[in-house]
Parts: sequence; C-alpha cells; structure tokens
Amino acid sequence: MNVEYVNPFLSSLVNVLGTMANTTIVPGQPRLKKDEQARGEVSGLIGMIGPTTKGSFSVTFEESLALEIMSRMLGERPDSINEEVTDMVGEITNMVTGGAKRILGEKGHEFSMATPVVVSGKGHTITHKTTGAKILMPFDSDFGKVFIEVSFDE
Repeated sequence: MNVEYVNPFLSSLVNVLGTMANTTIVPGQPRLKKDEQARGEVSGLIGMIGPTTKGSFSVTFEESLALEIMSRMLGERPDSINEEVTDMVGEITNMVTGGAKRILGEKGHEFSMATPVVVSGKGHTITHKTTGAKILMPFDSDFGKVFIEVSFDE
C-alpha cells in the first residue's frame, strides 16, 4: 500500500484528538493486519471511493480512552459506552476522514466519503471491503489506546 494514502489519516487523527479533545496520542509501530478482530471496544468505519481507487478507514478506541475523550469534548463522562459515545466516535471518524480527504485532495487524490458505521462491544469485527493490505497503526495515550486501520484497493 502507498504510504501517501496512510499518512494523511495518521496526521488527521493526531490533529482531531489534539484540537477537539486536548488529548495527545503517540504513534506506535505500524503493521499489516491479517484478521478482522477490532483491537478496542468501539470502532468507526467509513468507506471512500474515487475515480481511480476505493478504500476504507476505521478508528477503534479502547473504552477508557473513548470515555475520556467524551468527557473532554462534551463535559460528561458516562459509565460505559452508550449511544452518545458511539455518536461521538462516528463524528471523530468523519472529522479524521475529512481531514485526510483534504490532504489527499491537495495531492490530486479525490474521493467521496460514505456515512460512517459505528460498532461497539468486546470482540467486534471490522471488515474492510477492499482488496489491498490493511495497515494497522496503534497509538498510545495516558488514557488508553486508539488504533486506526487504512486499506485501499491496489
């Protein structure tokens, strides 16, 4: 997979969480993902399609980090993942993808975004409807981990 497609999502996530939730995340080591198992408890998944390629992006939060971001963004901290938290994850998915779309558009890569789907629960799965490799990028924070997955057709 072309790193040119992945990096805009990484920088956009760092920017969105830093700006919207005053949360610093530290990137870990990217790797290929071979399964569909989510690495956290709540995920946003969005499809993208353009004239020359299609792809998908997901962001998965461990529950502790999702609840902390909810507290920082909206001033309320639920006891567990609820409808407000899943709505927030959907909005973060939109914001990150929108930021990446802008960066990619500046490089001549245009695509349209679908509506994000949010899934939650321990052991949920994420299915990318693409033929390319799935890149998994973990990030650490003081409140838990967040993982992004990016996959584009080859």
